[in-house]
Amino acid sequence: MKTILNIIWLILSGFWLFLGYLFAGLLLCITIIGIPFGIAAFRIAVYALWPFGYTTVEKPDAGAPSCIGNVLWLVLAGWWLALAHIVTGIALCLTIIGIPFGIANFKLIPVSLLPFGREIVRTDQPFASR
Repeated sequence: MKTILNIIWLILSGFWLFLGYLFAGLLLCITIIGIPFGIAAFRIAVYALWPFGYTTVEKPDAGAPSCIGNVLWLVLAGWWLALAHIVTGIALCLTIIGIPFGIANFKLIPVSLLPFGREIVRTDQPFASR
């Protein structure tokens, strides 16, 4: 079932989200200061491409640099990305067929809001990184 949902997601919105996050990551990697933010955008891009069967967990060893990065990300980009995922998720949940895709958009909110200190793992192994 996850594969079918991922294929439909890929065709309808996942590919475009992937391209958007990939483009943002490339733009962020132009400067040396933006490289960590570009890498975070690349991680979100892969998660947005194939979200079913994956989840995010917090890294227990994330320290002060990830907190500072999250504050900068939140102010500059995270708020707008999370708001876009909320609006899209609500719109998708208006139809019965769109409910799983709306939930997938809601799953993208935590990592698009605060990407540093989070790790994307398979749903059958959420504690494998600990």
